[in-house]
Amino acid sequence: MKPLLLLPLSFLTACAATVAATPALPEGPARIGETVRVDGPTVRPLAIVEDSRCPVDVACIWAGRLVIRAEIGTGRGKQEMVLTLGEPVPVADGMLTLRDATPVTRHGQPLKPGDYRFTFAFAGGF
Repeated sequence: MKPLLLLPLSFLTACAATVAATPALPEGPARIGETVRVDGPTVRPLAIVEDSRCPVDVACIWAGRLVIRAEIGTGRGKQEMVLTLGEPVPVADGMLTLRDATPVTRHGQPLKPGDYRFTFAFAGGF
């Protein structure tokens, strides 16, 4: 009788070790090529499509915009999407927003793709 009780216990221990070994995705700001979890979906910024935001040290008539291409992962798989700063887009059962991007440019100091950090928000999943 004793060997039967030990077998299930050792099996559960092995399963727990396997689950704990899976690395968790970060939830903070993402760089180009880095995947983050955003309250359910995953987001991996791939490229800057447009950054016409007004430099912080210049007075502009038009504020400009920031547009990126990103890979979005859900339970249904992955797809590439174009995200514009501040504009929610439908993803799975909610809305995904590119909420913030840092740093902001200064006049005459262009940013390199590796300088950017993107923050996302997901509303939904009810």
